[in-house]
Amino acid sequence: MYVYQHWQGLKYKHSKLVVGLGNFDGMHVGHKILISEVVALAKEINGTPAVFTFYPHPLAVLYPDNCPPLLLSQEAKQRFMARLGVEVLLLVPFNLEFARLSPENFIKTIIHEELGAGGVVVGYNYTFGHHGTGTPDLLKKQASMYYYQLRVVSQVMVGRQVVSSSLIRELLTEGKVTEAAIFLGYYPFIEGQVVAGEKRGGTIGFPTANLDIDQSLLVPANGVYSVKVYFDCETYLGVANVGFKPTFQGKIRNVEVHLLDFCQDLYGKDIKVNFVRRLREEKRFMSSSDLVKQIEQDIIQVRAGAGSK
Repeated sequence: MYVYQHWQGLKYKHSKLVVGLGNFDGMHVGHKILISEVVALAKEINGTPAVFTFYPHPLAVLYPDNCPPLLLSQEAKQRFMARLGVEVLLLVPFNLEFARLSPENFIKTIIHEELGAGGVVVGYNYTFGHHGTGTPDLLKKQASMYYYQLRVVSQVMVGRQVVSSSLIRELLTEGKVTEAAIFLGYYPFIEGQVVAGEKRGGTIGFPTANLDIDQSLLVPANGVYSVKVYFDCETYLGVANVGFKPTFQGKIRNVEVHLLDFCQDLYGKDIKVNFVRRLREEKRFMSSSDLVKQIEQDIIQVRAGAGSK
């Protein structure tokens, strides 16, 4: 997948670009349907499937105090896009100058003159241009003038719920990772490097991997979770604690994972932790022995859950 941080002259490098527009935070099932439309339309017109998105998130520039935490890192988002068939990614820096661009000029100068788009694909509620005044209706009105086909993806429902990034954030904030996975199409996950911790887990028989987490990403609510850990092309069951380790009066929120049936040194290594199910709230225990008994019960639940699938 080609990645560009500009749009100038790309019509000369890639023919008949079919451009999906959006933020694509979380790459949930709705985003995947939109990108499948991009790929399908590109195939129809013998064009090139592309995505036009921004980094950083526009809200981080316009309203930094109200910008929501991200569901995926940019790297993870790009991996999803490449697997779905996107061949060109325009990862455009968002700034105040771009924010002042009118929707009409966005279509004329960027979509038509610079990209030479043969197709545009958007969601039903997509907005763009100055103050978000551009809509799918405007794209439809301008399509014949600028020689592109337009596809508008209707709202995607799972059960009776409309799929959205905001809904998924709400579920994760409540620790409802199993429910969030239904709308994401995959288990929510975090990736990071294992860093040195306080090493208390090893002293009570349950060594843990402490993750260095990107603070801009949304981590599920505090609690104890059944997880699957991916390391070195292998998958391991695990128990993850998200929070402050109240039994040991911790002050800093972190994520630590005990991998089952694992005895390697992970310090400095990168791992991926998929949150499968919330087992319980984080709790302060009166003694280390009480904590050990609870962890043993947590592990029984993790193994039982894995065996039932």
